[in-house]
Amino acid sequence: MNSDTLKGQWKQLKGDAKKQWAKLTDDDLKQIEGHKDKLVGKIQERYGSTREDAERQADEWLDKQG
Repeated sequence: MNSDTLKGQWKQLKGDAKKQWAKLTDDDLKQIEGHKDKLVGKIQERYGSTREDAERQADEWLDKQG
């Protein structure tokens, strides 16, 4: 999924993101606004992941989304 598609479908994908990363708050999801880099940053912040691990998680999740 490319970044334009992510931005366009973010409202539908927020619920799935919340299921995947339960520590993300509703405010986090609003701030992400469909930006992959913001998603990666929030995963790092909430889970204490490395940048590489957070990017891998986000990429795997995005691949599953379509």
